[in-house]
Amino acid sequence: MKTDESSRLSLGWNLNREISKLNYRIHTDAIKGNLLPPELTAYQITMTYANEADVLNVALFGITAKQWRDENTSFKGNMRDYATLNQLLVLANMESYNAILIEQGKPQAERIQLLNQLAARQLKAIEEIGISDIKKLEKK
Repeated sequence: MKTDESSRLSLGWNLNREISKLNYRIHTDAIKGNLLPPELTAYQITMTYANEADVLNVALFGITAKQWRDENTSFKGNMRDYATLNQLLVLANMESYNAILIEQGKPQAERIQLLNQLAARQLKAIEEIGISDIKKLEKK
């Protein structure tokens, strides 16, 4: 029974991780089309993408990728690899939303506040729904 539940949770986690990766592409396309002038160097381009990823990290997790790596030196991968199922679901939504905000020309300071509000609202809503309700939906 525990193995079956663990397998289902793992499948859900992997599915949300893949959805998050797809939305990351939407996010990076918005960055490429709106935040990267042609005169930037390769390093500046890399830093722009990393900076925008950290906008999402800070809005959802409260820390940057570097801060997480510094605090978790024994872990392999990145903080998103250790995110919960709920966090990955919210992250996927945040990536799409941030892409829209970037395309609308919203400044980063405003975007991070809006993204943080979205993350808090969605995490609360998911928590209120509860895992037992999600399992009921799976059986239908």
